[in-house]
Amino acid sequence: MSEFNNLVAIVTGGASGLGAATAALLHERGARVAVLDRSIKALPEHYFCVVCDVTDTAQVDDAVNAVVAHFGALDIVINNAGIGASGDISANDDDEWHRVLDVNIVGLARVSRAALPHLRKSTAASIVNTCSVAATVGLPNRALYSASKGAVAAVTLAMAADHVHEGIRVNAVNPGTADTPWVGRLLQSADDPVLAAAALRARQPMGRLITAEEVANAIVYLASPLSSSTTGTLLAVDGGMAGLRVPERR
Repeated sequence: MSEFNNLVAIVTGGASGLGAATAALLHERGARVAVLDRSIKALPEHYFCVVCDVTDTAQVDDAVNAVVAHFGALDIVINNAGIGASGDISANDDDEWHRVLDVNIVGLARVSRAALPHLRKSTAASIVNTCSVAATVGLPNRALYSASKGAVAAVTLAMAADHVHEGIRVNAVNPGTADTPWVGRLLQSADDPVLAAAALRARQPMGRLITAEEVANAIVYLASPLSSSTTGTLLAVDGGMAGLRVPERR
């Protein structure tokens, strides 16, 4: 038995990376899991999978309604869908700014808005947003991405305040640099992938990348009914990157 038994959870961007690890752990802990992603090929049959682009309001509304029609309820929303961006403030044009913000912050708003009427009926309602250490730490060549995740951090706190009296908890996880497909593609495009990988590991005091499973564990902790007094929290899973200042290891 688990505290998640019979609870229904949506995971956006659940087909790969952090989302896939989170969906797997929620299922393992007894939740009934719906994965929303742009591609749902080759996903396990024990998920209820819906094709959904979070930049499309009609698709989001239809997807959330389909989940509720299938399971009869909705208790947990994991707003994980997101995309990256590289470069300083001059590196990305207006279209790229709009594209990244549309996915990373407006997409979160679309999914949460569609889910709210159903979450209000739940006795274990929880929203967990995937944020980033980039929301609180200045990182080079991440201006657009940092702006989008800073917005996720701010809206998490605002949502927590708005819905606390409705019994809906809202939290976020701030991962450090994680071993995900996007980071892998970033390294592959570097002039020296080996050197770039070493630099990413070195900037986290623990000296390694964060695993997807570690981030998923934090997300599931915040989503759990056992964390019913936790709301408005930004939980760092960053190898000490945001809070520690330690000498380099020799």
